[in-house]
Amino acid sequence: MANPTLLIVDDEERFLTTTKALLQKRGITTFISTSGLKAIEILGSKPIDVVILDIKMPGLDGVEVLRVIKKRYPLVEVIMLTGHASAESAVSGLNLGAFDYLMKPCDIQIMLDKVNQAYAKKEAGDKKAQQAKIDKIISHPLEVFEKDQK
Repeated sequence: MANPTLLIVDDEERFLTTTKALLQKRGITTFISTSGLKAIEILGSKPIDVVILDIKMPGLDGVEVLRVIKKRYPLVEVIMLTGHASAESAVSGLNLGAFDYLMKPCDIQIMLDKVNQAYAKKEAGDKKAQQAKIDKIISHPLEVFEKDQK
């Protein structure tokens, strides 16, 4: 399995730079964003596999950003992150499709393990979607050519 491409979204710049450095030392390509809007921009321009998303941020909060991610990029896995213990926000994030939930401060190895688990789930989803396309082509090959001619 290849290494995931990760986006970390948090309004604490020191946390972002430190975490990015630690993850990149472990071979994880990591992008960072201090806002939800910038994170959505990055997702539109980079092949992101997993997002670590802080719940409490100014502007768009993590739950709002999660909604956008799951609507536009449904196969991207999201791990919610917070320093504010809140069972309600954790449940809300999980109900909206978040992969998991971590509390800050978080051990880097625990974070890395969660990222790798989320990436494995994303890869399985990608393979399933690809197989569904192949199955459709095999079962209805003319549909593929008809769409190309329109």
